[in-house]
Amino acid sequence: MRFAMRSFARPSMRPAEFRNPEQDLLLFRRRLAVVSGFVLFAFFLLFLRFFWLQVVQHEYYSTRAEDNRISLVPILPNRGLIVDRAGTVLARNYSAYTLEITPDKVSDLESVIDELAQLVDIQPRDRKRFRKLLDESRNFESLPIRTRLSDEEVARFVAQRFRFPGVDIKARLFRQYPQGALASHALGYIGRVNDRDLELIENHDQSDNYRGTEHYGKAGLEQKYEFELHGRTGFEKVEVDAGGRAVRMISRTAALPGNNLILTLDAGLQAVAEKAFGGRRGALVAIEPASGGILALVSVPGYDPNLFVDGIGQADWEALNVSEDKPMINRALNSAYPPGSTFKPFMALAALELGKRAPRQAIADPGYFTLGSHTFMDDKPGGHGMVDMYRSITQSCNTYYFMLANDLGIDAIAGFMRPFGFGSRSGVDIEGEAEGVLPSPEWKKKRFRKPEQQKWYSGETISIGIGQGYNAYTPIQLAQAAATLANDGVMYRPHLVREIENITTGARTPVEPEPLRILHLKPANLDVIKQAMIGVTTEGTAARAFAGVEYVAAGKTGTAQVYSLRGAAYQRDRVKERLRDHALFIAFAPAAAPKIALAVLVENGGFGAQSAAPIARQVLDYWLLGKQPQSAAPVIEESVEETVEEAAGDE
Repeated sequence: MRFAMRSFARPSMRPAEFRNPEQDLLLFRRRLAVVSGFVLFAFFLLFLRFFWLQVVQHEYYSTRAEDNRISLVPILPNRGLIVDRAGTVLARNYSAYTLEITPDKVSDLESVIDELAQLVDIQPRDRKRFRKLLDESRNFESLPIRTRLSDEEVARFVAQRFRFPGVDIKARLFRQYPQGALASHALGYIGRVNDRDLELIENHDQSDNYRGTEHYGKAGLEQKYEFELHGRTGFEKVEVDAGGRAVRMISRTAALPGNNLILTLDAGLQAVAEKAFGGRRGALVAIEPASGGILALVSVPGYDPNLFVDGIGQADWEALNVSEDKPMINRALNSAYPPGSTFKPFMALAALELGKRAPRQAIADPGYFTLGSHTFMDDKPGGHGMVDMYRSITQSCNTYYFMLANDLGIDAIAGFMRPFGFGSRSGVDIEGEAEGVLPSPEWKKKRFRKPEQQKWYSGETISIGIGQGYNAYTPIQLAQAAATLANDGVMYRPHLVREIENITTGARTPVEPEPLRILHLKPANLDVIKQAMIGVTTEGTAARAFAGVEYVAAGKTGTAQVYSLRGAAYQRDRVKERLRDHALFIAFAPAAAPKIALAVLVENGGFGAQSAAPIARQVLDYWLLGKQPQSAAPVIEESVEETVEEAAGDE
């Protein structure tokens, strides 16, 4: 047997490769150095971060950590009181229980409120207000669902409190106006803090002081003196656990109550003045001439500021805003009216001071004045006969002032009236005062856009002379002008606050009378005007209203036209009530040494002698004699022939 021989080829053999230990070690060391450098760099960065946090930012993070452990709970201060000059309280605070819900601790708000309604009386308006507060606040804040609970309601809830986690009863302070609507436009009211209030608080750097504060002054003195009345918020430093629950109180800084306001206003006089209007719309401002202190500031109808304290209901708000009588408007400061014939004493004084008339210089009044193709009719058919300055004021002769206005010219009239405060804000310590309009060619150019409207016509000057035309002044401007006249040309800034009392120390800081200017008027000329104004109350247009008066009063009646008669005769009973003339009256008394000066406006009241002068009589009787009126001021019914009072001349 032969075997086949098979040959097997061996693979070729390469020389063996040997690793270099030194190179491997070098490579390892390089890699180790890179990794070590990276680790060291990372530790260096970590060290820098620790240094930044623990050293540089230590105080910041320590404070934050402390804040997480410590909670500051604001303690709201008592709001300052507002009292009149005799100490009668006009605004105060009282404590009452409120039922409050913390939303983030309640799972189903609606069902909880429904269950609460079975224990306490929760009206739809309460629910609506709660939803509004919920939209405006943060969930961890407790919000009132019902305020001013009765003792019985408190007892019913306390017995069932275990059923309502997140619901509790708290004591809160509420603002109260014990005199109701009395002097409402002077006092104003408070309401819940809104975005505009927060901006004002921040601008005055008061943010910390208003932590936890829910109310802010919205109008009147409550608004103007907000930071005086608010006080200084206190704080409780409380340690809390991780769940936000209080563990212990660490320290307490007591709140400081707000300052009290002591007013120049007299509540008794204010009540007499408001009652004297007898439900009619209008305004009255009474000023102490020697200081500028406001004794009474009336705007009727007013409103009850208590409605706003707890959030005014929709029905009440609509009633105030929809009302045709506009009770929210402060007519004494915010509304401007033609002054009518109350402007005439100042026109007469301008004539004397500028040398355009002498007291005994008389004109023949035919009952009209013609300028070019236009005839301006006097209120008395046939005229007043021969009229000097005294009769022009006591009998309120329009023709005399048509002629005088034409002789003076508009520039002289505007220049003389401006220092008396006509057409400029008085500076009274209440926000929102209107400026009024003292007409002049410069004013007209600014007021109108079209060139043909900007031109001043001589006929417009004639209407200005009897207090009509573009003339428009606020009652407080008329009162300030009357007070300046009574005070022989010395004008003071009207103000309502007499003293600010620190309730903690009892110290009182007086609000010093602030002279605005001194009008250098000739005493002889002032005496002529004052004697004529005395004649108004003794034998002139206001004689019936001041019959039997026990003091000497100086005054001037006025009637302001609401719409143009276009040459027709004014017949009060044939004109719609809100289109009738406004009635005005200015006065000061006693005439020799005035203690009070005032301006009265009765909207659509007709002649000033009929409606406004009787109101002034009651106010003066009370202030000077202490007489309490028996009823509202009567409207003196007189025929046109008996009433020597102008019915506002045509333009």
